[in-house]
Amino acid sequence: MNTAQAKPIPTTQSVHEHFKDTVLLGDCVQIMRSIAPGCADFVLTDPPYLVRYCDRSGRRIANDADASWLVPAFAEIFRVLRRDSFCVSFYSWSHADKFIAAWRAAGFHLGGHLTFTKPYASKERFLRYHHENAYLLTKGNPALPAVRIPDVLAWNYSGNRLHPTQKPLGILTPIIKSFSQPEDVVMDPFCGSGSTLLAAKLAGRRFLGIELDAHYCSVARDPLC
Repeated sequence: MNTAQAKPIPTTQSVHEHFKDTVLLGDCVQIMRSIAPGCADFVLTDPPYLVRYCDRSGRRIANDADASWLVPAFAEIFRVLRRDSFCVSFYSWSHADKFIAAWRAAGFHLGGHLTFTKPYASKERFLRYHHENAYLLTKGNPALPAVRIPDVLAWNYSGNRLHPTQKPLGILTPIIKSFSQPEDVVMDPFCGSGSTLLAAKLAGRRFLGIELDAHYCSVARDPLC
C-alpha cells in the first residue's frame, strides 16, 4: 500500500490512479482542498461528535470540542464527491442541528436516516442510550441502489480496542455495498483506526482515508498493507 504522508494530492491527477488505497496523515480540510473535484465515489465517515468524549481509559477524540471544522469539512467532502453520489455520516443527536446545517450548507440533501441498535447502553442519563445514528446524504440525483438496506440495523460491539469510537465492520460493509460499486473509491476523511477503509477493501472497493492523529493513522495503515 502507498503510505504517503500528508502531502498535497495533485489536482491534475486522479485518486483512482495515483492515491488509491492510501491513508494520509493530516488535517482533512487542508488535504481535501488539494484533491480534484469528483475523485471520490462514496464517502462513509464518522466525524467527531462535538461531545468532548472520553472513554474509561482516558482516550479522547481530536477536535471533539470544537465545531469550527464542521462546515468547511463537509463543503470539501461535497466538492470531492463525484456527481450523483452518496455520503453517509454518523453524527451526535445532541448536535444534530449543527450537522444538518453544515450538510445543507455544503449542498447535500437528506436522503434517509440510519439507526443502529445496540444490545447494551453506551451511556445512561435521562435515558439508557442503546443506539447510534447516521444520515444518508445525496449529491445531485444518484440512481437507486440495486440492494436497498433497511434503515434500522443491528450493532455488534467492536470492543473499541483500536480507537475509542471504533465502528464494527458488520455495520459498515452493507452500507458500502449498497451505495458504491466494486472498484469505486470510498473515502473517509475522519478515518480513525481505519474500519471504513478495511470494510471497503474487503468489499472490493478502493479507498482513501485521512486521519489527524498520527497514532491512529499508523493503526489504520497496518491491516491495509
